[in-house]
Amino acid sequence: MSPADTLRLILLSSLWGMSFIFMRVAAPEFGAIPLVLVRMGVGALLLVPLLLSMRYLKLVWRHKRQLFMLGFINHVVPFSLLALATTRLEAGFTSLINATTPIFTALIGALLFSVPVQRQQYLGLAMALFGVYVLSADRLDFTLGGDGWFILAVLGATFCYGIAGNYSRTYLSHLPARVLAAGSSAMSALILLGPGLWLWPTEPISGLVWANALALAMLSTTVAFMLYFALLASAGATATSTVTFLVPVSALLWGYLLLGEGLTVQILTGMAITLVGTAIATGVLRLRRKAVTPPPS
Repeated sequence: MSPADTLRLILLSSLWGMSFIFMRVAAPEFGAIPLVLVRMGVGALLLVPLLLSMRYLKLVWRHKRQLFMLGFINHVVPFSLLALATTRLEAGFTSLINATTPIFTALIGALLFSVPVQRQQYLGLAMALFGVYVLSADRLDFTLGGDGWFILAVLGATFCYGIAGNYSRTYLSHLPARVLAAGSSAMSALILLGPGLWLWPTEPISGLVWANALALAMLSTTVAFMLYFALLASAGATATSTVTFLVPVSALLWGYLLLGEGLTVQILTGMAITLVGTAIATGVLRLRRKAVTPPPS
């Protein structure tokens, strides 16, 4: 990976890590769906100018149904679930559970898209899920006021990402990156317009909360999308996938520095198990088999 790509990777992980901070601050006042409307509406306004040529506009129109579906399963539902979760859960904690996205991508790929899963990937899947259990075992309270449903909301978001990753790879991988990013963002904004305005908060929103919402839209969505697709084109999918392991570290650090969130032994242990399992499941970390020496003849 070149120095420029390394810089892009670090900046991208920082921006996506900060997204959990922005949501943690803005979601309680905005509400989940209005906040995601701001996120995708502003993001679409900034990204759509990238489509201002007949070639790109024709591609968007030709694939409008697929882009609508991608926007729904990759932006609308998971972003709303994450925003809902951050009204209750710490930003760093939420990002750690969100790091299981490659796990669901592998499982859904194997179950629904005929993507082969190697033997060592099953070990990685099991480890990552155990890491999530270590993180959240003492918080799986589903009574009124408990954290259980909010944890399930994060897992629901990662499940949606798993579907979206396989759907995009199967049906939309031939499209230019700008068409995917801008087209799906615009579709997401259209989907959210009605519900977002209907649920718009009646109380005035503070300046600090507006600043976090706009930063979420401009930095963690628009700029992050541009960095992500530039990195994907330059460094390739495998190198880009390592952002999965840097985002929760970034979110934990920002949560500690900006929001005063704690770093407990349980969180650090769960993070280590989850990220090692994810690394094995995605092939970033490969287990070597011992060579078997044939007996002398």
